[in-house]
Amino acid sequence: MRIPSGVTYDNVNVGAVFEHALTVTETHLVTAAGMFGDFNPLHVDESYARRSRYGTRILHGPFTAALMSTAIGLYFAGTAIGFLEHNCRFIAPVRPGDTLTTTWSVTGKIDKTKHNGGIVELSAVCENQDGVRVAEARSKVLIRSDDVAVAS
Repeated sequence: MRIPSGVTYDNVNVGAVFEHALTVTETHLVTAAGMFGDFNPLHVDESYARRSRYGTRILHGPFTAALMSTAIGLYFAGTAIGFLEHNCRFIAPVRPGDTLTTTWSVTGKIDKTKHNGGIVELSAVCENQDGVRVAEARSKVLIRSDDVAVAS
């Protein structure tokens, strides 16, 4: 199996920016309801949701947060040791058909030589296709250094 080569702790710089975009589908909505066991009618009942303030069904907040974290997994593919924190603030609803673009910025680094790497501090904004900010997040990820051998 090929292990992806993401950015290592030594090669990430404060101020670095990376992003990921994804279109939310009906499958995301149904999957989230099943995964979380949250069958609130705002998520699963179109006729109910149509009469709500949102006008249609909306995606679960925790699933929006998970979709935002995708960019972190890709950017640090094969170099991440552990996802330590993920704090998310939800600002606007996410609907099926929305294309979300999450832009992450590296805001800090904390050396952790005992762990052969360090903690990367991140902040993000997530916007839909209309430029509406739907969420903001802050995360911390433990990332390995360049000199750590990876089993192949």
